[in-house]
Amino acid sequence: MSDSAGGGESGGVAAAGQDSEADGEPPQQGLPLLCQSEQEEREPSEEGLPPSAKRSRMSEEEQGFHEVHDRTESGSAQENTTTSVQRTSELQQPKGEDLREEDVTVGEDVAECHQNGDGGPDAVERDETGREDEHGGDKAADSPTAGQHLDLDFTQNPSMLTGSWTEYSTFPENYLKGCKWAPDGSCILTNSADNILRVYNLPPEIYSYNWDSIPEMSPVLRMAEGDTVYDYCWFPKMNSLEPDTCFLASSSRDNPVHVWDAFYGKVQASFRPYNHLDELTAAHSLCFSPDGEQLYCGFDKMVRVFCTERPGRDCEERPTVVKKRGQSGIISCFAFSPCQSVYACGSYSRCAGLYSCQDGTLLALLPTRHHGGLTHLLFSPDGNYLYTGGRKDPEILCWDLRDPGKVVFSLKRNVATNQRIYFDLDPSGRYLLSGDTEGAMSVWDTQTAPPEGSEELLQPRIRFQAHWDCTNGISVHPFMPILATSSGQRQFPWPTDSEGDSASDTEGGAVTLQQEVRQDNALTLWWAGPLSPPAEENQDQQAAAVESSSVPLV
Repeated sequence: MSDSAGGGESGGVAAAGQDSEADGEPPQQGLPLLCQSEQEEREPSEEGLPPSAKRSRMSEEEQGFHEVHDRTESGSAQENTTTSVQRTSELQQPKGEDLREEDVTVGEDVAECHQNGDGGPDAVERDETGREDEHGGDKAADSPTAGQHLDLDFTQNPSMLTGSWTEYSTFPENYLKGCKWAPDGSCILTNSADNILRVYNLPPEIYSYNWDSIPEMSPVLRMAEGDTVYDYCWFPKMNSLEPDTCFLASSSRDNPVHVWDAFYGKVQASFRPYNHLDELTAAHSLCFSPDGEQLYCGFDKMVRVFCTERPGRDCEERPTVVKKRGQSGIISCFAFSPCQSVYACGSYSRCAGLYSCQDGTLLALLPTRHHGGLTHLLFSPDGNYLYTGGRKDPEILCWDLRDPGKVVFSLKRNVATNQRIYFDLDPSGRYLLSGDTEGAMSVWDTQTAPPEGSEELLQPRIRFQAHWDCTNGISVHPFMPILATSSGQRQFPWPTDSEGDSASDTEGGAVTLQQEVRQDNALTLWWAGPLSPPAEENQDQQAAAVESSSVPLV
């Protein structure tokens, strides 16, 4: 077991094997779960918008995809305001407040929850009189670009800003494995096949109005893991102006969980999980609790909870199967409810379970509706819905947690491999974005879902070709209309035709095959906001914002 400090390059790539799915079918749903958010009203404020961005590397003819819309976009204002210096948002995202309340009860008790995350639009049930989504101000006053929130605009395809390609071209088949914005939006984290975690700062040119001069991005940090990286995540209260909060966690094969300093790229602490044979075992999934005080790690039929302030081997073990009942399989992903003390676990046994944060008690087990093991989970900002997606599975399912087991609608995407394909929600919870194996990016408007929840297929608002290769990662900036995508996958060339009569025929077939294999291993930033120029009075505000956000991580 060796820990590599930042700046080191990995010498090779270990074979990244896929975990086999559990054969056992889990029992059906357990206790119902209820979540109701207390909403607060905030006054909106309009901000300026930058001008037209650079054109994408691919022309529209090469893309082969066109906008799938003509829907009337409901009027909504997504704004971000400033509150206290203390960061009160546990997920570090601007809140979107839903002005409509729902009364739901479980038995004789009314489930109450404090709002510690985003309040977004209800994906299914809506008042016909209209609604207004507003972003509240739990963003810290000292965070970069606080108060600068711009609306997402998906009436047209996003425009490419910049990206990083050269960084991933020096190593053969160095495809990316996702990307994640930091909670304060100042930088982005990537993982790739060379087992190196890279941190990129948000280019300061984006705040200016010379987008044609934005250079290719280069990482400011490289953190080399010893083997295949299974999962990674940011500390939820990360703020680049407070160095003590700037760290991230990663898990790799045959290694403990490492906590990295995001300023210097060095290992600050290690969490060592041991199995029943007292052997070191690697976590397959990671997630900090919203308050950052605990680190949840997923294993085979087991969740281990470490205290963030106490590195080492001491942890709380929470088995997901008790007396042959519960959620079987490897726990592959986590998600925390923004309004209740509840977390969701997805497993390779193709099901998801809901658990209590206090003691890990199983609250509900969702039916097995997916075709492959789950690889990603997301709660809606209001906590009423859970989105699940799996590997080798053509759908993302939206579950109504007020009626566990009920699928509200499904979203079609092409996932033909065992690779983890991420999806993401915008801070308001209105738009869901996901890539697919073919490199296309789809954007769905969850407000267009039928109010009766008939489990019908929801059509994307737009669909465009983001990359030539698999688009495996998507991350929406916490408060700016910027998308980050990552691409690439392991290539398996088909064997050449062995029935050729001459060597020339075989060589010709090999050349043809080589031309068919397209590799696109890249991190790309996209502008998804309106393209109208900003007002003069807002230019000064954004100039001041870029000065406050230009705090380097190294």
